[in-house]
Amino acid sequence: FATWNVRTLLDNPNSDRPKRRTAIVARELSRYNINIAPLSETRCADEGHLREEGGGYMFFWKGKPANDRRVCGIGFAIKNQIVSQMTEFPAGINERLMTFRLQLANNSSATVTSAYAPTLIAKEEQKEQFYADLDEILTIIPKEDKIILLGDFNERVGWDSNMWRGTIGKGVGKANPNGILLLSKCVEHDLFITNTIFRQHDRYKTTWQHPHLKQWHLLDYVIVRACNLKDFHITRVMRGADDCWTDRRLVKSILSIRVALKHQKQPKTVQRSLNTTKTS
Repeated sequence: FATWNVRTLLDNPNSDRPKRRTAIVARELSRYNINIAPLSETRCADEGHLREEGGGYMFFWKGKPANDRRVCGIGFAIKNQIVSQMTEFPAGINERLMTFRLQLANNSSATVTSAYAPTLIAKEEQKEQFYADLDEILTIIPKEDKIILLGDFNERVGWDSNMWRGTIGKGVGKANPNGILLLSKCVEHDLFITNTIFRQHDRYKTTWQHPHLKQWHLLDYVIVRACNLKDFHITRVMRGADDCWTDRRLVKSILSIRVALKHQKQPKTVQRSLNTTKTS
């Protein structure tokens, strides 16, 4: 698995890059042997999917309507071999959340969710709505399912593993208000942030450098049920990935799960919806 804020998947007609952006992203994911990669800030309109011919991946996305401003956007890049075994395609909840259920061996399943949280300076109602939507997704996941939640959460969870015991290990820096929102949601659903559990230098944890202060921060996370930490071998930043016009680093997780082999048939698109009423 991997998670990556790609800033956009839209092609720039004035760019001197000869390849499409989806092709470049697919190349980098293939180079790091990534099977499933949630992508954030894709900026693609509406909901759809495409197969990157020769790239080995299928891209799925959910964004704002085509006549709206191209901001946010969420998606997945999934290796074709995995897509051929899937029983359902990822379904977008909105331009910040997309999810699907992956059938695993031994009659088990994992619910995989791609997330793109509002920034620290976003309106409070936007943050509240995001976490209300995320909470609804997490609440309806069957208890026997593994949870794999990945994405750009635009927040710092800090290093205080004593206060947040069972949720983080050795993090980076100090938590900010957005980070407290994420940590509280993890506590509520017994989730653990895997970026913080492994002993490694901060340069293999941090994903974004502040453009003015030049300080590095950890903002992109791979989150699972605390009881499933044993599945994970490592979560770390891949510093050698082509920046692909983005200011974020690719985060890769290696874990031990096996996708169930299915008879060849067309996956179905599962329509999912949430109560989008603003929280008060």
